Amino acid sequence: MSDKPTIAISIGDLNGVGVEIALASHEAISLTCKPIYCLDRAMLEYAAELLHVKIPKDFQTLHVSDSFPIKVGKVTQESGLYSYNSFMKAITLCENEEADAVVTLPIHKEAWAKAGLDYVGHTDLLRKHFKREAIMMLGCEAMYVALFTEHIALKEVALHVRLSKLVTFLLDFYTATNAKKVAMLGLNPHAGDNGVLGNEEEEIKEAIEYVNTKIGYKVFTGPVVPDTAFTPHFRAQYKYFIAMYHDQGLAPLKALYFDESINVSLNLPIIRTSVDHGTAFNIAYKNRANTLSYLNAVKAAIALI
Repeated sequence: MSDKPTIAISIGDLNGVGVEIALASHEAISLTCKPIYCLDRAMLEYAAELLHVKIPKDFQTLHVSDSFPIKVGKVTQESGLYSYNSFMKAITLCENEEADAVVTLPIHKEAWAKAGLDYVGHTDLLRKHFKREAIMMLGCEAMYVALFTEHIALKEVALHVRLSKLVTFLLDFYTATNAKKVAMLGLNPHAGDNGVLGNEEEEIKEAIEYVNTKIGYKVFTGPVVPDTAFTPHFRAQYKYFIAMYHDQGLAPLKALYFDESINVSLNLPIIRTSVDHGTAFNIAYKNRANTLSYLNAVKAAIALI
């Protein structure tokens, strides 16, 4: 069908499970979109041989960079650089309006570091490339969690809890999602216990009040006590949550919805979704990778177009 959207697939770290997932899912996603894989044909053939699988006849690839030896389950400079180049190729396709969205398979952050890349992941690169405050949101239809801070040391999180940054984040999140009801977690245990365990919640409370007033109705609730935010009773009331730091939001999300969760980058001029898992080096090239997160990421990208 000519009206299928075109999705640029960033292949991720070729020493991991990304290419296996792409090959295993190709037939399914081709029913609803036209995938373009940012992956050289020689690398695809190399990976398919290692996996002992056939390459679909309509598997469309695109030149990325020079080939390199795949080292299954290993962190290498070559795989890190290739995954970066694949991602940049996918972004360029969207910028040139040759693709409608980008879906990314997992990279390895240490491999990027070995390759000398000054980014801590996909979202950090997108933020710097587009000079926009990209928001990382992860989840599934049952629950989404956005992260106020992402890949920073825990000791630095409190330094970021400032009124102006909170207000900007909340307004950007609302504009990107048009969510009607969002729970925002406190930073400290018991959401600070009225200042007994920390005063960052005062900044959070002021930001919520300001933004709700600016929007014109109560969208954001909080600061919510973090250790009760993800109980069944509370989740029955909210679909969207904002966590103050990485593990505060992603530990409960992955405990509840690990296989089906995806990553969505908000507040950008392009659509980008991703799997919500890593390179899984321990099962790479064993034909054991779960494809559900990837299939959901493609589905979500199409829905956002």
